[in-house]
Amino acid sequence: MANSNENKGERVAIVAGLRTPFSKAGTDLKRLRTVDLGSAVVKELVQRSEIDAKEIGLLVYGQVVPTVDWLNIAREVLIGAGLPRRIDAYSVSRACATSIQAMTDVAQAIQAGHHAVGIAGGADSTTDVPLKVSAKMRDALLDLQKAKTMQARLKALSGISPKDLLPGPPGFSKEPSTGEQMGEAAEKMAKLNGITREEQDRIAYESHTRAAKAWKDGLFKDEVMTVLAPPFDAPVERDNIVRDSTTLEALSKLNPVFDRKHGTITAGNASPLTDGASALLMMSESKAKALGYAPLGYLKSYAYAAVDPSWQLLMAPVFAAPKALERAGLKLADMDLVEVHEAFAAQVAANLKALASKSFCAEHLGLGEAVGEVDPAKLNVNGGSIAIGHPFAATGGRLVTSALHGLKRRGGKHALLTVCAAGGLGAAVVLEAP
Repeated sequence: MANSNENKGERVAIVAGLRTPFSKAGTDLKRLRTVDLGSAVVKELVQRSEIDAKEIGLLVYGQVVPTVDWLNIAREVLIGAGLPRRIDAYSVSRACATSIQAMTDVAQAIQAGHHAVGIAGGADSTTDVPLKVSAKMRDALLDLQKAKTMQARLKALSGISPKDLLPGPPGFSKEPSTGEQMGEAAEKMAKLNGITREEQDRIAYESHTRAAKAWKDGLFKDEVMTVLAPPFDAPVERDNIVRDSTTLEALSKLNPVFDRKHGTITAGNASPLTDGASALLMMSESKAKALGYAPLGYLKSYAYAAVDPSWQLLMAPVFAAPKALERAGLKLADMDLVEVHEAFAAQVAANLKALASKSFCAEHLGLGEAVGEVDPAKLNVNGGSIAIGHPFAATGGRLVTSALHGLKRRGGKHALLTVCAAGGLGAAVVLEAP
């Protein structure tokens, strides 16, 4: 372990990646807390990779949905996974790009020579969501806690009405700066960019069809672990959101959710609330070689970007992608695979349309040409978040692991990943095969 200035500036290898099955909120993984999911996947990753825990110097982990049960999930995941407690661990959050942030933090530590081996990842349980109470209810409960007599207890509760007993909506349901639900923002993007309902349903159909085929063909067997969740009567072995029998006709019959009269976004062409976790084992190139590991691939470049949330909330990946490509010295046409996080089919379509638009790229990115068109045959080849699910902090790790395995199967060299995130944020990563 320890610091290793000899590794300063080296390529960062991703040696292994793993995730839990992704399950719809309230279903197979509902009895596991976020920290339980994270601990399970990190423990399994370490065991499968057979890395000596003494070699690990850093764990960076994150969650998006906050809890009141711990202050630093990374530290609790490390302890829960049974790793040596002398390993440094800290938490990050960049909304849906959280595990991308964790990965690039570990990469920076390795390239700076601070550590030679690290673990990155993220987890979320959208089942285990902390409930909010009204300010009046909060004050009453605090007064009740301090009360010494029955009279004082009754006085503390005297101003509470039935409506104060109802929990408020979770914090991730709306953009604080705009008051918009993310689905409402996606509806706006669909209208501004001329994205039709049929186009969105086609993306959702492809997501389910490709994910179902990937499971059938055994492509996820090295990427997804088995989880034994309470009541411990049945192992959870695969994602439970993927629909093998989804049809375009069935998708077309679903009602819009956010704009019931004129909207195009439905439960079928949007990613659902999901529980799950992911993790990546990372090393300097020389350390991987010294320990005898054959890396899955390398982190070639990355970029983050932000846009005004009141404009097009989920358009920031379009700003991040050309930066990551430029830093890698590559073009979009050089990519053998492209993974675009599917928060909504409308967002995917809008992002792709913007990347291919010379006028958009000139006006908003200051480029003299379009970034380029993405070949549909290279896009989300094993399905995306609409079908597989989206445990907010875990999705980036899934994308990285899936893309690297995909490059290996195809004999490809480079992959581009993009992730949109709440707050008008976006991330892009270029990966390189060994």
